[in-house]
Amino acid sequence: PPEAIATTASPASPASPASNASPASNDGLEIGRSVEGRPIELLRRGDPDGERVLLLATIHGNEAAGTPLLRRLADELRAAPERARGRLVLLVPVANPDGLAAGRRTNARGVDLNRNFPADNFDPSRRHGAAPLSEPESRALLELLRRERPVRVVSLHQPLAQIDWDGPGEALARRVAARCGLPARRIGSRPGSLGSFVGVDLGVPILTVELRRSDDRLDRDALWDRYGDALLATLD
Repeated sequence: PPEAIATTASPASPASPASNASPASNDGLEIGRSVEGRPIELLRRGDPDGERVLLLATIHGNEAAGTPLLRRLADELRAAPERARGRLVLLVPVANPDGLAAGRRTNARGVDLNRNFPADNFDPSRRHGAAPLSEPESRALLELLRRERPVRVVSLHQPLAQIDWDGPGEALARRVAARCGLPARRIGSRPGSLGSFVGVDLGVPILTVELRRSDDRLDRDALWDRYGDALLATLD
């Protein structure tokens, strides 16, 4: 349940600045900073008293099509907040800003952030990190999860063109898939992944929305035409 998030953390990992969020722009809050000091931005839309839904993109820096898509979702929800339907929607458009800047999967220390969470199946290595939450970006995301306790999480990736899920997310995955023409198909819970931690260990529904590789060539309006209905379905 979402309450489990609030008490789950690595005792050896310091808290990120999420609990003392500061403005990152005129629109968002800074929940942490990357290895190279870039801000990790959070946008909030909808009902402040509603259940929380978290959507994030570009935790792999070379899978960036989700970033303009989430920014367009933020604009849609600002213009029509009733679309949130009693939810507070939390949007992290760029979870790995250093990776995005360099066009690489990992963060600036060569760690795959989506293998750095304190899941039971964490596998220490140079690529995954010597310990869970060794990276400031993953600590910032965990602190956000602990503070906000979302009822579901959606992470946008590329390039497998399918809707994956972990934990009790199959029904939601199939509903989202029906809105965008991508198949709902399980990939399997990867070591130390956000899906393993949130979905398997904590039992909170989490989707991994794998966009197409060719979506890199689309602007945010074209991305919205293709995936907007599917993203709105994650808020139902």
